[in-house]
Parts: sequence; structure tokens; C-alpha cells
Amino acid sequence: MLYFSRWKTVLIWLAVVVGVIYASPNVMPASVLANMPSWGPKNPMTLGLDLQGGSHILLQIDRQDLIEERLTSARDEIRQALRDARIGYTGLSGSGRTVQVRIRDQDKIDAAKEALSGLTEPVTSGLFGGGSISEMALEEPEPGLLRYTLTDDGVDYRLATALGQSIEVVSRRVNELGTTEPIIQRQGNDRILVQVPGLTDPQRLKDILGQTAKMTFQMVDQSVPVEEAIEGRPPAGTTVMYSMDDPPVPYLIEDRVIVSGENLVDAQATFDQRTNEPVVSFRFDTRGATRFGQATQENVGRLFAIILDGQVISAPQIREPILGGSGQISGNFTVQSANDLAVLLRAGALPATLTVIEERTVGPGLGQDSIDAGKVASYIGAALVVVFMVLIYGLLGIISVVALAANIAMIVALLSVLGATLTLPGIAGIVLTIGMAVDSNVLIFERIREERRAGRSVIQAIDAGFSRALATIVDANVTTLIAAVILFYLGSGPVRGFAVTLAIGILTTVFTAFTLSRWMVAEWVKRRRPKELPKAPFKLVPDETAIKFMGFRRLTFALSAFMSVAALVLFMTLNMNLGIDFKGGSIIEVQSRSGTADIADIRSRLSELNLGEVQVQEFGDPSEVLIRVQAQDGGENAQQTVIEKVRGELEADYDFRRVEVVGPTVSSELAQAGTIAVLASLVAILFYIWVRFEWQFAVGAIVATLHDVIMTVGFFVITGIEFNLSSIAAILTIVGYSLNDTVVVYDRVRENLRRYKKMSLPQLLNESINQTLSRTTMTSLTTLLALLALFMFGGEVIRSFTAAMIFGVVIGTYSSIFIAAPLLILFKMRASAMRPEGDDGQGEIVDDVPAAQTPSR
Repeated sequence: MLYFSRWKTVLIWLAVVVGVIYASPNVMPASVLANMPSWGPKNPMTLGLDLQGGSHILLQIDRQDLIEERLTSARDEIRQALRDARIGYTGLSGSGRTVQVRIRDQDKIDAAKEALSGLTEPVTSGLFGGGSISEMALEEPEPGLLRYTLTDDGVDYRLATALGQSIEVVSRRVNELGTTEPIIQRQGNDRILVQVPGLTDPQRLKDILGQTAKMTFQMVDQSVPVEEAIEGRPPAGTTVMYSMDDPPVPYLIEDRVIVSGENLVDAQATFDQRTNEPVVSFRFDTRGATRFGQATQENVGRLFAIILDGQVISAPQIREPILGGSGQISGNFTVQSANDLAVLLRAGALPATLTVIEERTVGPGLGQDSIDAGKVASYIGAALVVVFMVLIYGLLGIISVVALAANIAMIVALLSVLGATLTLPGIAGIVLTIGMAVDSNVLIFERIREERRAGRSVIQAIDAGFSRALATIVDANVTTLIAAVILFYLGSGPVRGFAVTLAIGILTTVFTAFTLSRWMVAEWVKRRRPKELPKAPFKLVPDETAIKFMGFRRLTFALSAFMSVAALVLFMTLNMNLGIDFKGGSIIEVQSRSGTADIADIRSRLSELNLGEVQVQEFGDPSEVLIRVQAQDGGENAQQTVIEKVRGELEADYDFRRVEVVGPTVSSELAQAGTIAVLASLVAILFYIWVRFEWQFAVGAIVATLHDVIMTVGFFVITGIEFNLSSIAAILTIVGYSLNDTVVVYDRVRENLRRYKKMSLPQLLNESINQTLSRTTMTSLTTLLALLALFMFGGEVIRSFTAAMIFGVVIGTYSSIFIAAPLLILFKMRASAMRPEGDDGQGEIVDDVPAAQTPSR
């Protein structure tokens, strides 16, 4: 395995050089990138909203609103069709999904059905492969009573149509704001995801997206005083509406629409030439101009109302016919509100109400702080790992450091080329990869040392070390890759960014370990022809250890069983500190504009807002405060009201650095997805280990992993650390890391079972664990060094994630030795149970224990 042809050498270094080139835009200034040739790499990594600042808003179409609107239009169609056909009717009403009407003349029932046949005519739908569906179904429970019911297919058709139209309208509205590279895409059957990077005023975005913006021009009924209509019953064909003034002014509005917003072709914010107040100038299309001109010509002297979403903006008097097809809307506008109304009118009305069910907003200041903290943590973590590897392995350590540098460059290059988004948890994934990437090299180098101690020559030891470590490294990394893939498909937002980074890191790690590291070692052997392996300045674990780990198995089983039961009891009796991802609510991070934040004052001011339970605590710096507000009872819209109230109370004294709002709909879905992610990863990994090993190994690995998951949950309960989406990512990563450790031990156990068929199982397990002890110790230490750097310097936002990871690495190392291995004794694992796979590349199978390695009995 140490021979490399010329073309292999060229391909290996070509891959490394290409990786460095495509990673370079991330460290180049913008002026240099602008002058790069067209064929050269220009795209740095895309930063997530948590790093560059911006807003993530998830909107949901109101399904019931669509149904009610369709029923209203169906009633209007029935009324108009029967009147045109001169057919008498009574009892026209609607409820739920049904509209019904009674035909007075029994002889005209068939004529009525014919006149209303358009309601049940099939419509073409893209949902059903371009086939036809019926929106409404006709029933006649008794003669003359026609009942039209909106079908499930009809509702789905309306929902899909409204979703497509809403995406177009939302896109136009967001683009009108002049934002840079917004992301607007469909999510599921009834949701729209809007991500706007670098947005400085998220409240304005929500206001613009939250308005349906249905504008109509209707006449004001002045035949009766509006007060009489309010106290009694409005005349037929009229409705009482209120203005946007404070206090609101009531108007009696005729239901007949003269012109609607659909007839507008342009709207611009301008200033009134007489009063110099902000107004909105508008212009109709030909049809709208004709209808508007005709209406104003016939109603000179009367009031007409300009209505937006059921509220009267203004109700001016028609002094003369308006025949030019243009006009202006005046009201109590500010410059921004006039601009916003113009944006809404130009973009068009939404077909249905959109509700904000999830919001995550990060200010640009916090994003830059996160980037700076991530860089510092990465530099310190990398430096600690580099120093550690050089001290432990000498020249081989330097080779692993070069491979690590190439590994990081290739991760960054792939993220840049694929257009993947780098999030704050993604930076954590890179730092974690730095710690775990050396695992492959540690496995190889420790195996080389072991083969050399067994009497092989340097070249034979190196060759055997690489070849025999291959299967172990592949098995260990595949288990972590399974967890990362499942996390990507079931996670969302920043957590998905973590999964992408981790998965790419695993692939590049295997590549650099088995190509670049091996090439550099082969080149060293070729040029120096060494007689001994390079000496290391420091030795952490002795070459030969004989710790009787299995002698402690009863104690560790009892201790782990007690701790696991205690963790489960605490989980069921104590309330875990669930984050808003799982129980809904709001998180607001603010920073004092001057000096230290006054937590007592904030708590006092917010307690007067009647928001329920409010938690206020210092968050990192004394000037920064984290505010948690419980989920509100009023549903999704009530959650948004919380932010408005808090912003109104604190905005004068504090900068809003981060806002996260999760409504009850999303929180329940996230909790379900998180549970499924953990269970699915365990099942997938169980299947993989079952295929690669025997059933005893698979069950042992899953039991040990469940132990780690339960202990980690107990850690969250005891410490009170917030459990959120990042915590699910931490648990899945712990699952992958723990299995990585367990697979390394099991792989050596499997090898020794085939080699030493007469050795007792406890002794064989002791031998296997001692043989892999140096690898286990050093991999854990390198990972812990990287995580400690992340914990201390990575910032407050991911500190809870890192704390859980540190605990998981420690508990995962413990379970691999004291839980997973002893379980094989409980399952009565024997060499006779092994599959007949020959030596599997792991060495010669013998019928007895070699004399040099015969353990004491």
C-alpha cells in the first residue's frame, strides 16, 4: 500500500491544490475577488442568517380563511346566477364547507341546477397529474333543497393555487424593499419560507408580509346616520367599517365594489403639492379607469371610501368627475408608511391571510460577534490539536497536521462550491471535525506502532498499519455519517448546516487519512529508508498496558444502571428546561445602549405587560440580557404581539440583537421531528452494525448508545441547560461519536476472536481494550481540546451545545470500555459464532494463543 504511481500522486495533490484554490475566496478581500478571471473561483461560503444577520420567517396560509372566502364567492355566484335566470329562491346560507339554497318553484328545480352547473364543473389541477377535479359536490337531501359542499380535492386545489400566488406576491413585496439575495420558497403544502439576509428592520418586513392588501374603492352610504346603523341593523347591502384613525371613525359602506386593487397598474409614494404631506399616487388600467370615471361622474358630491383589508384609509368627497384614471390616497401617513402602502399596492393582494408561525431574527452586530468568536475558537482549537499531535507522534504528528490543514481547506472549498450555508453550529461542526479528523491518523499510527512492537520491519509495520486500520475507520465514520444524514433530512435551519459540515468533514477526513497521509508517509520511507519509527517527544500511554477492565464490569454495570434509572426518574419528575423550539414562546436578546443592563428594571417593566411567565437573565457580557417569554394562549398572532410589546417597552434603551419566535404549530412539529431523528439514527446504525458484525455486537452497541443518550438527557435535566434544536444535534453527534469509539473496540474484539479461539472472553476483551487504549485516550483528548476551545471562546449562543458535547465525549468513551465490551460477556459471545470470513485482512487465524501473548489464567 506504500507504492504510488505517478498519476496517483498527481491526482492526490491536484485534489489538495484545487481544494486550497476554491477555499481561497474566503480569505481574499472583495477588491481582489472582483478582479479574478471569469473562470476562477469567486464564491466564498454563504453565511447563514445567524452569522451575517437577517430574518428567517415561516408563513402559513390560513386554510379556514380560504374555505370561508370560497363559500362567500359561491353564495354570490348562486345569488347572481338565480337572479339572471329569474328563478325564485330562499334560505341562501352557508356553514362549515356547505352552501345551500331552496328553490321556491318545484317546476324550476332542473333549471336552477342548470343555472348553477358551473359550481360543479371540473377544473384542471396540477396536483393530480394535470387531471380534473370537482371543487364542489351537489346533494339534494329533499326536493328543491340544493346543497353544495366544498370537496377535499377542492380545498387542496384552492390551497395550492393560493400558495403559488402568495409566493409570487411575497417575492414582489420583498424585492420592492431592495434587499440582497432573499430566499423565498415553498415549504410543505401550505407554508412559505422567507429568508432575508442583512435586514435591519424585521418588523417592517413582517408588517408588509402580514397584510393581505386587498384594496377596494366603495361608495359611502349617507342615506341613514351611521350611528343608527351601529345601534340597529345596517340597511341591506351595506356594512359598517372603521377608519385607521385613533379613535377609529365609523362609516356605512356600500358592499358594491366600484374598483379593486387588481385594476391598479402603479402606486408611488409622493407628497401632496398643497399640504406637503406624504400621500400615495395611483394609476388604474383601462378597465379600472373607465369604471372609476363612470362612478365619480354619477356620484359627484358623495363620499367614496378607499378600503384596505376591511379598514377605511380615507373617505374623500367627489367634487368633480375623475376621468384621467389616476388619483392619490391621503391619510395620516408617514414617509415610511406611504412607501409601505405603495409597495403593497404594486405587489398585489395576497389571495389569503398569511400568519407568521416562526421567526428567527439576528442583528448584524451579533452575527459579526459570532463570526469573530467562531474564528478565535477555531484557531485555538486547531493550535491545541496541532501541538498535541506533534508532542505525541513527532514527525508522524507533523504529517497528520499537514493532512488536517488540507482537510479543513477541502471542507471550506466544498462548502463554497456546493453553495452550502455556513451557520454557527456549522462552525461548531468544523471545530469538532478538527478534533475528530485526527482520529483516523491516530488509529493508523497506533496500529503502526503496534505492528512494529510485534516484530515487523518499519515498512511492513507501516503497510500493515494502513491496511488493517482501513475497515475500522470506515465502520467508525459511517456510523457518524448516518447520524449526520438523518440530522440533515429531519433537522432545520442552522442544525441542518451543522449536519452538512459534519458530513463533508467525515468524507474529507477519510480521503486525507488514506491518501494524503499515506502518500507523505510513503515518501518519507522512500527518501529516508528509516530503520525505526520516528521518536515522539512525549508518551501519553505506555506501549504495553494490562489493565483488567472486565474485573470492574459488575461495578460499572450497577453504577450505570443506577445512573440511567436516576436520569429517567429525574426526566419524568422534573421539568426539563425546554427551549422555545419545543414548547413555543419567544426569546429576545438585547444589549444596553449605554453601560450595564439593568435586569431588575427590565423584569419590572415587562411584568406590567401581562405576558405571563417572563425570564430575564444576563447573557455573556453584563450589557447583554436574554429574555424568555412563555407561549401565549392566543395562537400564532399572539406570539407576534409579544415582540411588538417588548420592543415598544425597551427599544429606546436597548438594541435588539436576536429575536426568535416559535408558535405552537411549529414547536410540536419540531419536537416530533427531533424524537424521530434520534430513533431513526439508532435504527439505521443498528442495521449497519448488524450487517458488518454479528447481532451481539449490534445489540451491544445500541444498548451502550442508549445509555449515553439517557445520561445526556439526565445531564440536561440536572444542569438546567436549555434543551433546543441544537441539543438534538448534540445528542445525534454524541451517538455518532460513541458508536465511533465502540466500533473501534468491537473491530479489535472481532479480530482477536478469530485469532485467539481458546482465550476466555473476559481476557480477550481486556486484551482488545488495552490494545486500543492509546487510540481511545488520544482521540478523546484531541476532541476534548477542540471542544474546550469552542466552549471557552465560541460565544454564549453555542455554549450549551458545546457543554453537552463535552459531557457526551466523556460518557461515550466510558461506555465503549465499560458497557459495550462487557455486554458481549452477557450475550455469551464465542469465536464459534463468528462468520467464516477467513482472516478478513486482520491477520492469520490460529487455534491457540501465541506464547508471547498468553494471558495469565
